[in-house]
Amino acid sequence: MVRAITGTVLYAAEGKFAPEDIPAILERGDRSAAGPTVPPGGLYLTRLWYEDGRLNA
Repeated sequence: MVRAITGTVLYAAEGKFAPEDIPAILERGDRSAAGPTVPPGGLYLTRLWYEDGRLNA
């Protein structure tokens, strides 16, 4: 899921569709309307932020 969303955000950054279109694309759940799934290399979690202000590094 993260890789699909990342690909969609990258497509918007490249001007292939408007950033404002992303919420509607996600709500529809139609993968053919979204950007490509990016490769897994380089995607990793480095930090968590919590609503109460705690930081978990």
